[in-house]
Parts: sequence; C-alpha cells; structure tokens
Amino acid sequence: MRWLAAAVGLFLTLGATSPARPQVVEWVRGLEIPWSLAFAPDGRAFVTERPGRVRVVRDGRVDPQPAAILPVAHVGEGGLLGIALHPRFPNPPYVYLYYTYQQDGLRNRVERFREQGGRLVRDRVVVDDIPGAFVHDGGRIRFGPDGMLYVGTGDARQPSLAQDPRSLAGKILRVTPDGGVPADNPFPGSPVYSLGHRNVQGLAWHPQTRRLYSTEHGPSGERGFAHDEVNLIRPGANYGWPEVVCSEGSRPEFVDPLACSGDDTWAPSGAEFVRRGSWRGRLLVANLRGAHLRAFVLSHDGSRVERQEVVLSGFGRLRDVVEGPDGAVYVLTSNRDGRGRPADADDRILRLILPQ
Repeated sequence: MRWLAAAVGLFLTLGATSPARPQVVEWVRGLEIPWSLAFAPDGRAFVTERPGRVRVVRDGRVDPQPAAILPVAHVGEGGLLGIALHPRFPNPPYVYLYYTYQQDGLRNRVERFREQGGRLVRDRVVVDDIPGAFVHDGGRIRFGPDGMLYVGTGDARQPSLAQDPRSLAGKILRVTPDGGVPADNPFPGSPVYSLGHRNVQGLAWHPQTRRLYSTEHGPSGERGFAHDEVNLIRPGANYGWPEVVCSEGSRPEFVDPLACSGDDTWAPSGAEFVRRGSWRGRLLVANLRGAHLRAFVLSHDGSRVERQEVVLSGFGRLRDVVEGPDGAVYVLTSNRDGRGRPADADDRILRLILPQ
C-alpha cells in the first residue's frame, strides 16, 4: 500500500484559514539508516546510508547497486552522514560527503567525489581532521546561496572544544567548493563561521532574507533537561555551549537561540524552508527522539518565531527533510539506527504532497 495518509497523526494549522492536510506517500522503503538526501536537477535523489553506502533513487525506485561504498567507521552516531551536490551539478559533477573514519581515534572528514558512469570516484579531501567520537559528530553539509559549502560539526564529547576557535569541533564551518577559506570569513584564514555549538544537525537558508538557520541537540540526560535549539546564525557569533544552554545563564557575549525545546526533547536533525505552496516560508525540522516533523512560522524578517506546530508524526524517528524539485517535501526516517522501533518497511523516504 503506497499511500499512508490515513495512518498519520497529522496536524496542520499553519495557515490562519487553511485546514488542508498533505497527502503522505511511502516513496521508498527498505533503506538502512538513511542520513541525508540531496536532489539532482534531473530528479534523481542521492541518499546516504550510515553504514557507508550512497544510494540513488529514480522515480521512487532505488538503483540496485550503490553509487559508492565507503569504508567508514560506523560506530555510535558516526558513519556516512551528510551529502551535498555542487550548486552547478552535473557540470561540474561533484558530490560532497561527510563521514567518520578511524585514525588514532575517530575523526570526521568532508570529501569531494566525481560522478562518473553512475559511480562516485574520489576527487579530493575538502575538510579533514574534524574531531569525532561515538556521539556528537555533527555531519550536516549544504551549499548556501553564496555558493559556499557549510559544514555542521559536533563537540565530539569534548564540550570545551566548542569554545576553542582553533578547533573544528562544535562549529559551523564555511569553505569554498575546493576546500579553501573564503576571504570574507569572519576569522581571517579560518574556516570557522560560528562557534559554541554542541552538535549541529541541520542547516537551512531563509528563501527571502538568505540568512542561515541551524538545529542543534541539547544536553538531554546530562543536565536533567533537553534544551534543543534552533539558531539564527550570524557570522563570527558564539552560541554559548557549554557555558550556557538556550537562554539560561544568558550572557551578552553569547547569542540566544531562536527557539528552545525546554524540558521537551526534540533531538532536531535536518531542516528545510518551504519555497512554494501554502506552506511557503515555513521552517520544517525533522526530529529524532521527538519522532515528529515540526514547522516554525517566523516573523517577516525571520528574527523570531511567531508559532510552531507538529505537522507530521506516526512514523518514528525522522532524520532529514528536503523540498524536492517537484514541490513535494521528502522526509527520511531513522528507525534502524539502534534507538528506534523499526517497522517492516523501515527505513523509508516519505513524500509529502503539500496543499497548494
């Protein structure tokens, strides 16, 4: 049964007068811990599976052979994580991957591959020696509207590294497509774009203001509360971890989050702004432990949250959300990651056909 709308715990009141709900379709099933999704201009979807495979989906069907199999360190939260396509893909035919590897401990790397004959061939390392650990590896990579590659990292279970400007841990990094440091980065000669992050999991740009937003896991179980965050990123700004969480203990040198989960645990992951239809301008965030898709309605300038709502639940842990070239929203489940309760069809890609 391909469509699942009747099974969804779905709530939509994002528009003041529009009660319409999206149709939810099971687009792909049987994946193993999918982590990130990127669409090519021809409609193909490139999907990473955390054990180390890059899968290609064409019209809802997964190619039998992976486009690449990487010898990653698939331990804890590590493995093959983020994926991004060059803004002018397929010319040049570059695919970027973020993955964990073992070398005197766990490390993370961003590497560029070249698509050739339907396979990904190693091209060059873009960012290397990102501290890694069993958890808090970050992993989200995306190209911004400025053509630069942004990389979200975790603190590798060493919170003090998030405050160390010399470390790549607990940061959002910004590099050129070749891995160079842009001349207009906030810290000369450094790829660091912002610091004081615990575990960056999502990156998204407002379609009008072109400002960057991120999602970040809070210290659930470590300090007795969750305090997951959605942040509006400013170049060179410090977001406080581990000195402050959310706005508690706020100090003027640190930037408070745009939204905080408080005592509720979301474990937010992938994020996406909707660019068309009745959901246009909404920031969607996929949540793992919270097991839902949350929508944030922002003010006109994007500087504050006017309201937020759960718009999809009933499919377990959700890892990524991406608006496709067809205007539908695609959501990855993550129920086979050792923390979920997988159904027979898991893991899946869900296709949300939005009301117009």
